[in-house]
Amino acid sequence: MFKNYIKTAWRNLFKNRVSSFINISGLTTGMTVALLIGLWIYDELSFNKNHKNYDRIAQVNYYAQEDGEQHIQSRQSYLLADVLKRSYGNNFKNVVMAVEPNEYILSADEENISRNGQFIEPGGPELLTLNMLAGAWSGLQDPHSIFLSLSTAKALFRNTSPIGKIVKINNELNAKVTGVYEDLPRNSNFYDVQFFSPFDLYVAYNPRVKEKGWENLSVYIYVQLQSTSSFKETSARIKDALLNNIKNIEGMKENVAQHPQLFLHPMKDWHLQGDFKEGVADTETAKLVWTIGIIGCFILLLACINFINLATARSEKRAKEVGIRKTIGAERRQLIGQFISESFLAVVFAFILAVILAAVLLPWFNELANKNIIMPWSDLYFWIISLGFIILTGLLAGCYPAFYLSSFQPMRVLKNTFGIGRIAAIPRKILVMVQFTISIVLITCTIIIFRQTEYAKNRPVGYSGNGLLLIQKKTDEFKGKFELLRTELKNTGVVYEVAESNSAVTGTEMSNGGFEWREKDPASNNNFATLSVTREYGNTVGWHFMAGRNFLQEPASDSASIVINEAAAKYMKLKNPVNEIVRWDPKWRKPETFRIIGVIKDMVMESPFAEAQPTMFFLYDYNKWVNIRLKPNVNPRYALSKIEAVFKNLIPNTPFDYKFADKEYASKFDAEDRMEKLASLFASLALFISCLGLFGLVSFITEQRTKEIGIRKVVGARVVDLWKLLSKDFLILVTISCVSAAPIADYFMHGWLQNYQYRTNLSWWIFASAGAGALMITLITVSIQTIKAAVANPVKSLRTE
Repeated sequence: MFKNYIKTAWRNLFKNRVSSFINISGLTTGMTVALLIGLWIYDELSFNKNHKNYDRIAQVNYYAQEDGEQHIQSRQSYLLADVLKRSYGNNFKNVVMAVEPNEYILSADEENISRNGQFIEPGGPELLTLNMLAGAWSGLQDPHSIFLSLSTAKALFRNTSPIGKIVKINNELNAKVTGVYEDLPRNSNFYDVQFFSPFDLYVAYNPRVKEKGWENLSVYIYVQLQSTSSFKETSARIKDALLNNIKNIEGMKENVAQHPQLFLHPMKDWHLQGDFKEGVADTETAKLVWTIGIIGCFILLLACINFINLATARSEKRAKEVGIRKTIGAERRQLIGQFISESFLAVVFAFILAVILAAVLLPWFNELANKNIIMPWSDLYFWIISLGFIILTGLLAGCYPAFYLSSFQPMRVLKNTFGIGRIAAIPRKILVMVQFTISIVLITCTIIIFRQTEYAKNRPVGYSGNGLLLIQKKTDEFKGKFELLRTELKNTGVVYEVAESNSAVTGTEMSNGGFEWREKDPASNNNFATLSVTREYGNTVGWHFMAGRNFLQEPASDSASIVINEAAAKYMKLKNPVNEIVRWDPKWRKPETFRIIGVIKDMVMESPFAEAQPTMFFLYDYNKWVNIRLKPNVNPRYALSKIEAVFKNLIPNTPFDYKFADKEYASKFDAEDRMEKLASLFASLALFISCLGLFGLVSFITEQRTKEIGIRKVVGARVVDLWKLLSKDFLILVTISCVSAAPIADYFMHGWLQNYQYRTNLSWWIFASAGAGALMITLITVSIQTIKAAVANPVKSLRTE
């Protein structure tokens, strides 16, 4: 019987080539999207699973109350690690301190490369279960050792073994290679860490980590729980560990007043719930994953709707077949099996094509989504899930047509008293409206995402990023050479000005409190971004002054002066801030008094979607970045060769690594650009599948009405009249879809825009444009077939009997 089902299904597939092509094309497109999205979701949900103990690993954070708001602190005092090991050791299998990953210069023989690395305690490799290709996890017990990733080892030592060789870190620290580990996958939070070195080596290089005890929050603490402990229970046990150790320490009263409570942030939540807003885990990334998953399901649903619509539209042709089969003894369950077999055959064909297409498109999709996904050909679970996917899709596409077609009464069908057009038209119309509603919602969302991204891109940034070069001072070779470097660079003839700062122009690394000024609001949280700069900074980056002046070039002047931005002036509620006095008592250094000499327009240094931070600029020598302004109309490639020659002469042992400010700023839009491209792709595919189904439906209906069209032409109907007759029903359905889609898109995108402080508005024309575009494409799709039918020779139409 099953063999007969397949044979009949095969014949029907080839007998109705147009509808089969439309069904299989739509299903292939929908299933390809579903496969790619499924692989992407799996990659997102499997973040950090390469670490074997990921479900037992956590980071120690604490909640604190400040000015009525709850905030999360992830950096801790190094003393806390000792408390956790000593007092709560029964709960932890491993407690490891580490500093924040950063970029360092690695040198060996004649090679100098820049790589991200992390200094971590010796238990770190075991906690992270690094896959050691050479050496053992215990290799970091040596305080002057280093573990290299395989790619880093090859970059430094080519094809020779690195074990036992010396690597110099930032031209200062000598470390012996005691291990090489396999590069961590992209879906790991430690993906960018290309080497690990002992925490004690970092302390020897930077003793400030262990200065000022509990006040110095400079390390991360990672823990691995015992198998008998849970995150919730352990968090409850350790929550007062910090408070109990600082409450009797002089100078920590402000910290005690914040009532800090420790908690464990599990590694399994670092990616999807890695950020916190007002003390609560931010679930926006998780919502995005499931939203894209739902979109993938909807696109597959659109393809299934095509199958349902075309199958029910062809019901009149299949009615007599059903009647005859029932007359000679076929049971309804046998007919259902027959029609389900046809849908499964189409789904299996579509799935085979979808797998091939997904494999071909995967490199392009990886580039679009910034992933490194591979097809899991050898994964048994993938094929089991795929089988379930085929069964689910086959049932979804075939159940309604199967039950509908098998319900026909043989007597009524064979007597030609069975009218099915009006009955079948209602669900078809509803499904067409569902299709286009989903498509128009996706089109509208794409327009809004694009508009929001462009709105932020066109935002005034407060400086000139074009021709501004940023170079990080990664080694001590830069010490004491600024004036010489500036002179030599300006002598090249390609450099307009040079300045130093403690942060890049595209970010702020420090924020401080402890500021006092006239008529200050006692309730203010008093937190400002603070940047130390040299006197040339304003001219180098291109400050735009609203009031006051820039720093003077005379060495003895303006040492006690500051420049503030517009946001700081508003925050301080100073009508005329120039010449106002600001006192700063940061507690970690002696208090100082400054005079405001200028107010500049806000510089967008952090997120381009957030309001500018209140910022103060000081003349201090602690600077990590060199900012170089190229002269206008100078060829950048020629300028870089001149600048590189100066650096190689004055700072020969440090690689010449540079960034252009405008490109660094543009990279801040990477996530939104990817979302925009994905949304555009999904919207285009959804509309394509909808129009494909509509094309098939119109083709079938015009075929059914061939004689009617011929008679109408004979009695004088014009082509335009026939076009209106055949098109109006579909245009009405799409118009209803436009009206239905608008509030749905408005609801979801209004909520999405709330994630951005600096955001565009939802205008009526966005919804109108999406609807008009969908109507136009629908009109073209419908017109292709209706005009073809309308201009056909009526003689041929009427001879079909």
